[in-house]
Amino acid sequence: MNQPGSPPVAVPLTDLPQGKVACQDCSLHQLCLPVGIDRKDLAELDHIIKRRRPIQRGDHLFVASDKFRSIYAVRSGSLKTYNLTEDGREQVTGFFLPGEIVGLDAIGEGVHACSARALETTSVCEIPFEDLEGLGERIPALTHQLLRIMSKEMHHDQVLLMLLGKRAAEERLAALLLNLSQRYGLRGYSSIEFNLSMSRHDIANYLGLAVETVSRLFSRMQEDGMLAVRSRHVRLTDIDKLRALARV
Repeated sequence: MNQPGSPPVAVPLTDLPQGKVACQDCSLHQLCLPVGIDRKDLAELDHIIKRRRPIQRGDHLFVASDKFRSIYAVRSGSLKTYNLTEDGREQVTGFFLPGEIVGLDAIGEGVHACSARALETTSVCEIPFEDLEGLGERIPALTHQLLRIMSKEMHHDQVLLMLLGKRAAEERLAALLLNLSQRYGLRGYSSIEFNLSMSRHDIANYLGLAVETVSRLFSRMQEDGMLAVRSRHVRLTDIDKLRALARV
């Protein structure tokens, strides 16, 4: 249980209320497209957004080769993106949390190059890109924010390449945990205690490690006093040690 006044622990969507919330009332609007947009323009953006039914765990938001029509803002829950290798195995390429935009990489080619699957019951806002482009011509701040988000995505890809390149296995896992900690903190959740919606297998796949290696590293980090793990629930008990390990 959280202490009074402390940030809430991130929990699965099944524990959260399911209500339709306009952009201006959404707790994530400072992380999403509406940043820097005034109330009148925000109402125009809200008018084009489609709020879909929740996607159940394991279901797809889109699959590779689908025609690109929309980008999607995660409102609650989480998604993973992945590609299929030539022999049919999944290669996880990213995890998306509330307030993050999925589908930006399809803008250039007009088709989705990867698939997006819900890691838990997940709610998204669908933003038709054609409508968004038209709105961006009238609201320059909206275009600027979209470019800012795309720039962050490019930076994330560069960080991932560095993470999977020359770093040792324990450095990769420590860096991922710190990254999730920061992202949960930005969303008003606890930055030191959260549930991992992704499986150990997905984490291993994303980091380019064996599942056994990831499990062993979680145990070692717990023994070293860096974190406490119970199933998918993680509490970071020594942030400084984790940062030193991740070299960040």
